[in-house]
Amino acid sequence: MEKRSKFTFIDLFAGIGGIRLAFEKAGGKCIMSSEWDAYAQKTYLENFGEIPLGDISKINEKDIPNHDILCGGFPCQAFSIAGKRKGFNDIRGTLFFEVARIIKEKKPKAIFLENVKGLINHDKGKTLATILDVLRNELGYYVTEPQIMNAKDFGLAQNRERVFIVGFRKDLGINSFSYPKKKIKPVSFEEVMEEKPVSPKYYLSTVYLNTLKKHKDRHVKKGNGFGYQIIDIKDIANAIVVGGMGRERNLIIDKRQKNLIPITNIKGSINKKGIRRMTPREWARLQGFPDSFKIPVSDAQAYKQFGNSVAVSAIYATAKEIIKHLDNKLK
Repeated sequence: MEKRSKFTFIDLFAGIGGIRLAFEKAGGKCIMSSEWDAYAQKTYLENFGEIPLGDISKINEKDIPNHDILCGGFPCQAFSIAGKRKGFNDIRGTLFFEVARIIKEKKPKAIFLENVKGLINHDKGKTLATILDVLRNELGYYVTEPQIMNAKDFGLAQNRERVFIVGFRKDLGINSFSYPKKKIKPVSFEEVMEEKPVSPKYYLSTVYLNTLKKHKDRHVKKGNGFGYQIIDIKDIANAIVVGGMGRERNLIIDKRQKNLIPITNIKGSINKKGIRRMTPREWARLQGFPDSFKIPVSDAQAYKQFGNSVAVSAIYATAKEIIKHLDNKLK
């Protein structure tokens, strides 16, 4: 017999379902999801048994089922503000508008939005100010001040900061919200490292490693901090992000692999210092995905998907606080 859910939610800009994992763990049932990327849809299907609906702008808000909580990690975009236009006119044509029109139509009890840290100062703060104005004054939600949350504060071995925005429909009478307090015990990368020696394909070639060193030296001479980085496995990882440098800023030394025969077409030979990239599974663990989470795509897509995803543990902690504040209003 299926366990009765405490609440329902929808998963917008779903990616591979990191927010869904967190809110399901908090007792919720996802009744609709939306994600346009075909590779992310494949991973989502493999893990949740359903394909998210596609382009959110093509979905009629009236067709979306009623839900208790709207969740979404929408992209950060600038708004074109001209003349004396306000509210919805400011955000029309952006992906936040897609979120707003659904909120306006379905009026969920609560909202949870996640974004990059840069949203705080984006367009000199105008972008966030417009978002909060629309949520508070146009849509009628109590929205506490957005909070920058770091993955490392919630049991993850990654220094990843993201902005969380939480709101409640004003008629519910909720006029305060406290974000979860961070955990005290730090976690090192060593605790999420692959248990067995990994494939030689993750080890850098001597030629590529030399290229990275020269590239970093050029930037150092220009006074830039850009370049590859080898982290101590007893420390935490830098934020994992999409793109080559997301991997190159998180190199580690792992000398367990004794087979240094290349299995991919590389220039030069595998370096003998044990310098390698982290694996997709290690990236999954850095984001708080369980080992039961399936990775049915190529490494290149997997890095992109986990780099674009969310710190599940930080969102789970926040989801629990949201449910506490809703309390009996979910009945």
